[in-house]
Amino acid sequence: MPIARLDGVRLHYDTYGAGEPVVMVTGTGAPGRMWRTHQVPALTAAGHRIVTLDNRGIPPSDPCADGFTLADMAADVAALIESLGEGACRVVGYSLGAIAVQELRLARPELVRAAVLMATSGRTDALTAAMTAADLELVEGDGKLPPRFAAYVRALQNLSPRTLNDEERLRDWLAVFEMTAVDRSEIRGQLGLQLIPDRLAAYRLIDVPCLVIGFQDDLVVRPHLSREVADALPNSTYAEIAGCGHYGYLERPAAVNAAITDFFAAAGP
Repeated sequence: MPIARLDGVRLHYDTYGAGEPVVMVTGTGAPGRMWRTHQVPALTAAGHRIVTLDNRGIPPSDPCADGFTLADMAADVAALIESLGEGACRVVGYSLGAIAVQELRLARPELVRAAVLMATSGRTDALTAAMTAADLELVEGDGKLPPRFAAYVRALQNLSPRTLNDEERLRDWLAVFEMTAVDRSEIRGQLGLQLIPDRLAAYRLIDVPCLVIGFQDDLVVRPHLSREVADALPNSTYAEIAGCGHYGYLERPAAVNAAITDFFAAAGP
């Protein structure tokens, strides 16, 4: 279990495959192993060495119970890239992880050579603000929902109608969600970090090649928010994956993986 002590914070990471590294950053409450089922096999087969990170607040990385910021998350990714000793890397971010990658590219432009930004945004809209306020209010209680209740709420928020209407697939998803129910009090440090000011003007300074991926049926980060980021980035391509919700990289992994590998191949060494 590789653990790096970076700027005083213990961060857990895993590496897979050989070649030039691709650092992958997950979203709120998600461990790095979320990439392992679908993205790691596809990207290593394409010749990349994959480095997945458990963001601070996600065990076994340090909990940082006193709180932390989006800038801290970006600095963690910067420190991890520097520890690899190979210069600028390709970086993939999802949801909150994608926002952290955007901030990383602004703060440490020399460390990112190309970026894939999935389910990202450049500002806080009214629905995001309302969802976050509700999550924080829940945490101020005991932070716990009955696992079966939490599973169906998670399904409604994160899956597409295509999956919700497929009863066999839906039963599988509900079982997984029930077994992996998240105690929101344990991820208190990450909640609220997506409440960002409008950063779209600042993102015009990000000039490396970027692929922005939106998910057609995403109710958490609606795809128009991701398209706004793509429109702000001067050297970007936007791709929208149909038939999937916020968990698009798990619902339609083949389409997502093809978009990533094709983008990296086109972006060059």
